[in-house]
Order: sequence, then C-alpha cells, then structure tokens
Amino acid sequence: MLKRLYKRLKREIHVYRLVLRDSRTPKSAKWLLRFVFTYLLSPIDLIPDAIPVIGAIDDLVILPIVLLIAYRLIPAEVIADCRRQASVELPS
Repeated sequence: MLKRLYKRLKREIHVYRLVLRDSRTPKSAKWLLRFVFTYLLSPIDLIPDAIPVIGAIDDLVILPIVLLIAYRLIPAEVIADCRRQASVELPS
C-alpha cells in the first residue's frame, strides 16, 4: 500500500512539474504551484511544527487548499496532456 502511495505521489509531483513548464498554464497557477513546492522544501513554517496539532495545520490543510486552487486555475487539457506525458516518462 505504501509503495503504491509513493508511486502515485511521485507521479503527481512529476505532473505538476510538467504543468509548471507548460506555456498554457496561467501565471497565477504557476505562482501558486511554486509557492507550494518552495514552502514544502523550506525549513520556515507559518506555524512552527513544534506546536502540537496546530503546527501541522499549515502542512496538512493550507497547502492542499492552495494546491487545489492552483489545480482549478489550470485548463483540464493541460493537466490531461501532462498526465499522459508523465505516464510515458514514469511507467508503472
């Protein structure tokens, strides 16, 4: 189960990297995606993780919401094309 989840997560990250490179992706969506990736890799948090429960809220709630907003701004055909390309580049 964890192996499948890892593969799916890896493919989704690859899809969003392809979406970032696609010229048909709106700039606002690109900014939001860059924010999500940068924030995930950054050691700085809006809410420190040392605070129990509340510290995980930014990672578990805020970032998926920002990702969802970016996803809705991207045309469906761009995402579909990038998913096809990702499935070719990262076979199951």
